[in-house]
Amino acid sequence: MSLDRIAPAIFVLLWSTGWVVAKYASIHSEPFTFLVVRYALSALAFLSLALAMRAAWPRRAIVLRAVYSGMFLHGFYLGGLWWAIANGVPAGISGIIAALQPLLTAMAAPLLIGERLQGIQRLGLLLGFLGIAIAISPKLLDPATANLAHAAVPLGINLIAMCSVTYGTLYQKKHLQTGSLLPIATLQYVGAIIITVPLMLAFERMHFDGSVQAIAALIWSVFGLSMGGVGLLLYLIRRGQVSRAASLIYLMPPAVALEAFIAFGEPLTVPLVVGTIIVVTGVYLTNRKVGARLQEQAQ
Repeated sequence: MSLDRIAPAIFVLLWSTGWVVAKYASIHSEPFTFLVVRYALSALAFLSLALAMRAAWPRRAIVLRAVYSGMFLHGFYLGGLWWAIANGVPAGISGIIAALQPLLTAMAAPLLIGERLQGIQRLGLLLGFLGIAIAISPKLLDPATANLAHAAVPLGINLIAMCSVTYGTLYQKKHLQTGSLLPIATLQYVGAIIITVPLMLAFERMHFDGSVQAIAALIWSVFGLSMGGVGLLLYLIRRGQVSRAASLIYLMPPAVALEAFIAFGEPLTVPLVVGTIIVVTGVYLTNRKVGARLQEQAQ
């Protein structure tokens, strides 16, 4: 079985654990502080792997583009998302905002990189969003989420973070299609550090308690999420349409809900099950192979 076939499933499995890790990490560390440590260790891990495999380093123009893309893919995105959740954005609302990314990517792709989807793929994106709305509807109807006026600023930051990762993904597709992914990933984490360190110094006391739970969350964040999840995301962006890769984000909330059921005993609701079926259908339609005629035209 080729990597192209199994990469999407592995990506969803790895990426979805980020929400569980964040739940543990927030107890033991401030968000920007945790992310700075994670980014630094991830950069060192990718650098070590690149040196061990003697990967060719890109020319100066690509170096600058890699650092720049990392500012948006990691720095602004995760920094904004973690800060927003820590400052009052409910998980259900944050999930809806995250689910907007594939739609935004599909709308922006024709303008920024000239990528267009077939009608069936557009239908798949819309089905994916509908499925997410159904799946998390119980959370949206929770009285705790009824009044979001107090979270106006965090909501705005959450939206900016979503726009940031969308832009970073499209920029990656347009400007970083060649060269070894290992040096590019290393440089992208350098870009993330450039963004996150000033935020940490400005807003936090750099609290990280060093507990077993904190270290375990950090280890998984580096090797499972940063190296495994992000590495696969970069691979998927390079190998296919950026809108198709982004559509996999739709699978995250249902996957997280299943993991929470297994790990914490949180209930699986009927809307979640129904929504998940619709989501899977939508992602399938978005990622199905195009016809032979269109493939020939693209060659």
